Amino acid sequence: MYPELTNTIQQLQHQSISEERKITLQSLIDFVQQKMDEGKDINLVFICTHNSRRSHLSQIWAQAGAAYFNIPNVRCYSGGTEETALFPKVAETLVNQGFNIFKIADENNPVYAIKYNDDSLPVIGFSKRYDSAFNPTSGFAAIMTCSQADGGCPFIAGAEKRIPITFEDPKISDNTPQQSQVYAERSLQIASVMFYVFSKIKK
Repeated sequence: MYPELTNTIQQLQHQSISEERKITLQSLIDFVQQKMDEGKDINLVFICTHNSRRSHLSQIWAQAGAAYFNIPNVRCYSGGTEETALFPKVAETLVNQGFNIFKIADENNPVYAIKYNDDSLPVIGFSKRYDSAFNPTSGFAAIMTCSQADGGCPFIAGAEKRIPITFEDPKISDNTPQQSQVYAERSLQIASVMFYVFSKIKK
């Protein structure tokens, strides 16, 4: 892990997770544990409406969490009920928290490579529908990161398990003086949840 990212991870111990949320997270823990025990790939698809904020933060922090706790064969993806673009403030927030991010395609829907250390494959971040050809088609856990997507997707083809782990949209702070603070706080909240999940996996 990059040193600045390691410093951010050390802050996660100050983030509290409610007992109610831990009960919900147990479903994801069980999915990851079962796949690992069976020696299978662990495919996680994080879904929100626009695939622009929460689903990307969840995808990236989950991949980093799996690496941090040395959980093998974890592949994290994201998608939305519609395609838009990764919101620039998300990338800026993650850079400030220690990730190395660079664009590999600059267009209306930019494609980013997101790295947590120099030696691992980057997470590829761009907005897409959850059923994009980029994402797995079967055997994955669909993790719903917003209530709108959870309600708007009554059925997700190929999902082996569907888990609602929702977060408040940092978009509420856009165009306000609190924007940077709100995005940073939401990123840390999501990171703490993902790191909690992978900290519970028994190898």
